[in-house]
Amino acid sequence: MTGNLMDDITAPRPPRTWIASLLSTVVTLPLACVALMYAGLSPMACDPCNGAEAHRFDASFEPAWTVFTCGLVLALFTLVASWVLWRRRPPAGLALAVAAPGVVLLATLVFTAMVDWP
Repeated sequence: MTGNLMDDITAPRPPRTWIASLLSTVVTLPLACVALMYAGLSPMACDPCNGAEAHRFDASFEPAWTVFTCGLVLALFTLVASWVLWRRRPPAGLALAVAAPGVVLLATLVFTAMVDWP
């Protein structure tokens, strides 16, 4: 930043750097919805469980759900940051745009690994 807002606005930017953020949005949001549906319906895997097995599942599901939702919030922040940074720092915006769907996948994998499945 040069300190002058007009210089920042009129500074040449690489063309079409916003496309990475757009593609990331088109991929990340549906992926997050599918992952949320998967995690939200996963307690039905233990419907026939009873006793100790049900208790183990419930005890592992609660922290896994917390980690999963924090991961989705992190993916949303990553996506928003990619939109914010595509003008000022295109390489950082590109890196965040690529990372956003990966954060959703990582949150889903961590959720799946944390739950004690029946």
